[in-house]
Amino acid sequence: MIKLVDLSKSYSSGKVAALKNINAHIKPGEFVSIVGQSGSGKTTLVRLIIAEEKPDSGQIIIGGWDITGIKDREIPTLRRQLGVIFQDFKLLPKKTVFENVAFAMETCGFSNKEIKKTVPQMISLVGLKGKEDRYSHQLSGGEKQRVAIARSLVHKPKLLIADEPTGNLDSINTREIIDLLKKINNLGTTVVLVTHNKDVVNSLRSRVITLDSGQIISDQEEGRYLL
Repeated sequence: MIKLVDLSKSYSSGKVAALKNINAHIKPGEFVSIVGQSGSGKTTLVRLIIAEEKPDSGQIIIGGWDITGIKDREIPTLRRQLGVIFQDFKLLPKKTVFENVAFAMETCGFSNKEIKKTVPQMISLVGLKGKEDRYSHQLSGGEKQRVAIARSLVHKPKLLIADEPTGNLDSINTREIIDLLKKINNLGTTVVLVTHNKDVVNSLRSRVITLDSGQIISDQEEGRYLL
């Protein structure tokens, strides 16, 4: 699903090395946590995978597509194959739950028929059935993240990138969001969870890739947060 080959990225004209010769292979259907302290390179890695930035050297291959030198016009095609959720939800405050999820399909040119069929399915999947007409200010933090997850799934992506998805949530909502990600993974979607939450990682008992100073220092099946 994802192959990273000798991947490196620097900033400030090469003076600050964010990633150094990263090599990893995430297989289809895996649930992988990428962990590390602040400044370890986690955010840079996410930005490279979703093509917000390009590496200085090495390769990024997603689903057999080498995106290392991806052209700007190809990025929307890549993004339609990925689901991405962030810590800050990124909901549109003047749109309802239904409209927020539908907007992701509208911008990609889906028909009204497809939108009316798919959006309720995704809202039900994330446990928000009956709350389609609520606005973001009427939702809890956990519910907002569920909307964001529903929105990320409307394209039926094979890969979901979750970048600190529980960073703004309390322990109860954190557990519910992680359970939802596990459910999505069990349905066949590859999940990459980027987090600094030690308790979450250690409860998952799944593969853990640990970054430190831009390098992979550990890659363990059923691993634990080492730092």
